[in-house]
Formats: sequence, structure tokens, C-alpha cells
Amino acid sequence: MEKKILVILAFICASLLASAQTDTKAKKLLDEVSSKYDAYRNIQSDFSFSMQQAQGGNHTDKGTLFLNKPKNQFRIELSQQNIISDGKSTWSILKEDQEVQVSDADNTTESIGPNNLFTFYKKGFVYKKTKDEMLDKEVLNVIELTPTDTKTNYAKIKLRINKNKHIHDVAVMDKSGTRYTYTINTLYVNHHIPATTFTYNKADYPGYEIVDLR
Repeated sequence: MEKKILVILAFICASLLASAQTDTKAKKLLDEVSSKYDAYRNIQSDFSFSMQQAQGGNHTDKGTLFLNKPKNQFRIELSQQNIISDGKSTWSILKEDQEVQVSDADNTTESIGPNNLFTFYKKGFVYKKTKDEMLDKEVLNVIELTPTDTKTNYAKIKLRINKNKHIHDVAVMDKSGTRYTYTINTLYVNHHIPATTFTYNKADYPGYEIVDLR
């Protein structure tokens, strides 16, 4: 009898998982968003970032993101940090510490950040469409995503999509209860971005210590 109950429970869980993965409304929305971003070769975006800790304490920042998708190159400019990747190596420039940390480029989606903000949702998630939300008289479609890998450090993600089928914001809740929110304020696509944008130039950071972590 106990074995039979376990089999039934397993079947129910599998059915729920399959249902969530094939939420037709969520899939249609994500397919439309993917179609938009897949057509862009270069992206430049001004974004804002906020972190709300479960135990109290908040942090906010603003930045600019540059992406060269075909070459997996990006540049992120923040108030206290710049991150430059030429697709092979990544330079994290810590302004306050006057330090540059060099590492191999990581093109995976194991962590969510500005460099993969437009593509992270494509695999590894169970997703469902939830109730639309109003913001400044604009209707935003809402999709909730749950990672299929229970070992990830985040528990749930909320993706809000505007009428142009562009991402308005991404809210990531980690397992400690901390909430990270990335809001896309401006978006410029398929315009010229100089190649030097994705090149680290030592002369731009005189006196900075270089720490090679490769």
C-alpha cells in the first residue's frame, strides 16, 4: 500500500511539472520575447538594480550595459565597478579598491546578471503565466519561473514583459530571502558599438593592481 501511494504521488508531481512547463500562455510570451532579442546583434541598455535583504538592508545602483551577442562580449558600467568581457577573458574593475580581477569568460547561465538578462530564461526553468500587473497605466505581463535544478541559489524569478514584448524587469529571489531586481530603463538595439568598448585598456586604470585568477 505504501509503495502504491508513493507511485501515485510521483505521478501527480510529474503531471504538475509537465503542466507548468507547457503553460501555453507563458510559452507563447517567452517565445515572442525570445524572437525579439534573437533578432538583435547589439544591445545597449541603461538599467537600475536594487537588492533587498531578508534581514533588512537595501542597496541600489544604476548602470549601462553593452552587448555584442555574436561574440559573447559585454561591458557593464556601474558606480563602483566596471566589468569588461571580450568573450574569452573578463576584467572586473573595482574602483574603490583600485584593483582589476582577470578571469576566464563564463558564458553559462548558472547565475543571473546583466550580461545574460535577456536570455537566461530560455532553459532550465518551469514557468507559468500569472496575473497581469499595472505600472504607470501600462499593462505588464507576468511570468513566474522556478529553476529545475534545486541546487541553484535562487528559488523563484518574476519576469515582467511590456507591450513591445521586451523585458521590463527581472526580480530574483534567492534561497536566503534576498531579492534582486533589474529594471530595464532604456533599450537601444542594432546600432554601432565600437569594438574598443569590449577591450580592456590598462592605460584607462593607472595604478590599479591586476590580480590574474585564470
